[in-house]
Amino acid sequence: MSSSKKVIVITGASQGLGAGMVKAFRDLDYKVVATSRSIKPSTDADILTVAGDIGDPAVAQRVIREAIERFGRIDTLVNNAGIFVAKPFTAYTQEDYAAVLSVNLNGFFYITQLAITEMEKQGSGHVVNITTSLVDHAIDGVPSVLASLTKGGLNAATKSLAIEYAKRGIRVNAVSPGIIKTPMHGEETHEALGNLHPVGHMGEISDIAQAVVYLDSANFVTGEILHVDGGQSAGH
Repeated sequence: MSSSKKVIVITGASQGLGAGMVKAFRDLDYKVVATSRSIKPSTDADILTVAGDIGDPAVAQRVIREAIERFGRIDTLVNNAGIFVAKPFTAYTQEDYAAVLSVNLNGFFYITQLAITEMEKQGSGHVVNITTSLVDHAIDGVPSVLASLTKGGLNAATKSLAIEYAKRGIRVNAVSPGIIKTPMHGEETHEALGNLHPVGHMGEISDIAQAVVYLDSANFVTGEILHVDGGQSAGH
């Protein structure tokens, strides 16, 4: 079934940033394909949910196949799924390493290949990768090598893909958040985490959703890594 409405695929969509993006784009009347391990069916006919591990290529294939079957096209992909394991570098286990690479890199690679293949058919599309300002601004006391290794890779891939597909109507950008108020941060941590930002407070889920909405409408912007981080990447 084809439609003139725009269709967006959002990974890691069941809570936090992903759920905020689902709401933001439905408010703009996009059709949404939402996927995560724990996502539940939606009563909204314009939201298709697909449960599964995005690091599994079979899940990525199912998401894109069902998106095309249901809505007929894919205009935007947001690679939001990610995990963060804060441990001293020498304390990471092989299981930690495998888990972070599976979600943060495999979860980007497989679905982005498939989505761009569909975007090429229609001559237009947009990919947004959610990374982290820890890549540019490491913080003493916040061990983050695996986050920097994987999300830094996504920053580099963002620029590479933007140039590769610039003449084919497909844009690729990234949003690089600071520390955002999501369920993973208890309220008792907010003051300390807020003080890690030059502006003195944490970001809101809506800050990231609005950044993705902006990039999706910014037709002359590609290869951009948009820092939404309360000044973290600029310095202290």
